[in-house]
Parts: sequence; C-alpha cells; structure tokens
Amino acid sequence: MSKEIKSNLYRDAGVDIDLAQSLLKKVKQKISSTKRPEMLTPIGGFGGLFQIDLSKYREPVLVSSIDGVGTKLTVAMMTEKFDTVGHDIVNHCVNDIAVQGAEPLYFMDYIGIGKLRSPLYEHVLAGIADACSEVGCAVLGGETAEMPGMYGNDFDLVGVITGVVEKNRLITGEKIKPGHTAIGIASNGLHTNGFSLARKILFEKCGYQANSRPALLEGVTVGEALLRPHTCYWPAINKAVQSSDVRIDGMAHITGGGLYDNVPRILPAETDVEFNRDALPVPSIFKLIVEKGEVDVVEAYRVFNMGIGMVWFIPADQADAAISICRDCGFNATRCGRVLHGSGKVRIL
Repeated sequence: MSKEIKSNLYRDAGVDIDLAQSLLKKVKQKISSTKRPEMLTPIGGFGGLFQIDLSKYREPVLVSSIDGVGTKLTVAMMTEKFDTVGHDIVNHCVNDIAVQGAEPLYFMDYIGIGKLRSPLYEHVLAGIADACSEVGCAVLGGETAEMPGMYGNDFDLVGVITGVVEKNRLITGEKIKPGHTAIGIASNGLHTNGFSLARKILFEKCGYQANSRPALLEGVTVGEALLRPHTCYWPAINKAVQSSDVRIDGMAHITGGGLYDNVPRILPAETDVEFNRDALPVPSIFKLIVEKGEVDVVEAYRVFNMGIGMVWFIPADQADAAISICRDCGFNATRCGRVLHGSGKVRIL
C-alpha cells in the first residue's frame, strides 16, 4: 500500500511529520560525523547499537546520566539563539560522568516541543553534534516529540549519556581525607542551573530585556551572559587521569545546589571542606543577580556555582601539577579549599 495520502488531518491537528524529516536531513551529516567505530548501525533505527571493545578493558563499568537544560531554554527563546543549548545539554552530561573518571561513549537526546519549527530544531541538533564531536562522543540516536496543546510555543531538551571506566579507576571520593587540597576550576557563568531565580530577578524585578546592557556586564547583553554554554571539563579530566603526576581522589560537578549541596555527595562522612570564596573571580552575571536581587550570600552559593564549575580533591603535594594540567587545557584553576576532619559538611569563608 502506498504511503501517499490525500488528507492532512494530522498536520491540521498540529503535527507535521514531513517537516520533521525535512529539518532532520539538514543536520544528518553533522550528526553522522560523531560516529564512533563501536556503532553498529546508523541513526534512525528503533534502538541504537553500540558494541564495547572489551579488548580495551579488564573490568569495564558503564556510567550513565540524564539531565535537562531547564528554564535556560526560555532565554534561548527570548533571543532566538538555540545552538548553545545543544552544547549545554551535552557538556552538562559529560561532566556528570567525567567526575567518576568515565570516558563519554554515546549520547541520546529528547526534544519535546509544541510546534516544530526552523531554525530552532536544526540549531539545537547541530549544537549537540558539535559538542559531542569535541569530546569524541557518538550521537547514538534521539527522539523528537511534537505535542501541540502540551508545550505551547515552548520546548524541552533532555540528554542521556553513557560512558565507561575501568573498575579499578573509578573515582568515587571515598579516598578523600583531611589534608587534601580542593582545586577549583572556573565556570563562565550560570551553566545550566539557577535560571528560575535569575530570570525572576533580571527580567521581572529589574525589567531588563535580553538585549539590555547593564554596566556591570561591561558591554555584554543580559542574553549573551545567560546563554554562555556550560563549560565542559573533560579535556582536563582526561589528561589528569592519564597523568602519573596527579591522583584525583574525588571530583564534584558544581550544578544546582552549588558547593553546599554538590560537594557532600562525594565526601566521606568523617570529613569537611572549607572553601575560600575569593579563590576564583566571580563572573559579572552573578554579581548583577546578587546585587539587583539582594540575594543572601549563602543562598547565592546554594543556587549558583558562583564561578567554580568543578572541584577536584587531590593530595596537597600534587596541587601544582593539577593546576598546571587545567591551565594547559585552557581552564582557570587554583587552590580553593582544604579538607578537614568533620562530618561531611561544607563551609565557605
């Protein structure tokens, strides 16, 4: 039976199957460029197939994570700039598994949208493909769900990632002990967390537009500052875990909850960490939010990363080597704290 039909009832109901296929073709080559040798089939099957090369591992452990971009997407829609959120979702997911020492293998995305439209769709997928290519991670597949009446003009973006690490090289934090040094690696802004508060202060309370240029942002628009892509720390992590000069005993990706909530996730029960809030510069977008919103400093460090996007815990005598690796990879890094005897808590001084 031919698939040619003469009616357009589904399109009239708000779902355009032909448009989805047409837009996907525009970025299919870019997505295909992320292919790794372990992929057994091209994108488009009912399930993505990925065969791990067991000759490379003795005891491989798969590490998976899922996350979303959150209300940063609202800012993307305000500015009609969508490629950076593709980078956001990939980089966030990569960081989440990299802190356990896992190499990113493959990534899958979900886009839920009220009405599929161009160039939003192609730009998001192109951003995902570019971010995956930068870390050697394959785009294994994805799902686009056009749901009129549920999302309205909005859309949602979710990513799932899988990586692999040798069991004896897993980084869990259990070896962190008093005397260890905390190395902070700089963020470039909000990354993908705290946007509900940021939008409330900047757009509702202050009345800024996405193209507003407050003096504190030194010529950068509010939209540009908010849409800076989530920093991916994999290059430095990958170099460090292969180095004989550095032993990372724990890593924390500083996302929603800030230093206060993310660092305790990896701390042994008998340790505390004392951080120096002045160790790394606080990006101007945070200064603007805190000043205009009269945000209490403790709340600011619980909602936002406040300039520290990742923390490594290492023996104190290896701090210089760790900082050197980060800087060689293009990251601003410095000593930002120390591990003490305690009960799994964080203090920021």
